[in-house]
Amino acid sequence: MTGADRLLWLVHAASTLFMVGVITVIQVVHYPLFARVGSAGFPPYAVEHGRRITWVVGGPMLVELATAIWLVFRPLPPGVPAWMAWAGLLAVLALWASTFFLQVPQHEVLRGGFDPEAHRRLVSTNWLRTVLWSSRGVWVLYLLARAMEREC
Repeated sequence: MTGADRLLWLVHAASTLFMVGVITVIQVVHYPLFARVGSAGFPPYAVEHGRRITWVVGGPMLVELATAIWLVFRPLPPGVPAWMAWAGLLAVLALWASTFFLQVPQHEVLRGGFDPEAHRRLVSTNWLRTVLWSSRGVWVLYLLARAMEREC
């Protein structure tokens, strides 16, 4: 594996593992606490949440997507089948689809004020992202281990 390929794998792993941590905190701590903000302060809270979380996740999500695409076209470590790179990219695309078609619409409803049903849908549909990113974390660690195994 070339130095550029090593860097690509490390950047990809870092962005994925960062998002595993973020989505876990969001799912287990942050989203459930939306219900405790209170009706009067919820609309500005929801707007501010959207502004701030975009700065936290925007870059890593774009890096993860770009590197997932790049990995499909780069040589994989010996013994790692090409379908694994494609599966990784499909999982990233599923995460983006979930974000924009399931979670963002619930956030838009919540920007207008706390809505218990939108909150319930946000928390329940976000489990898809939590499971996908956690699975991607395991996947990327497996591939890194395989790559390091071949390097040693």
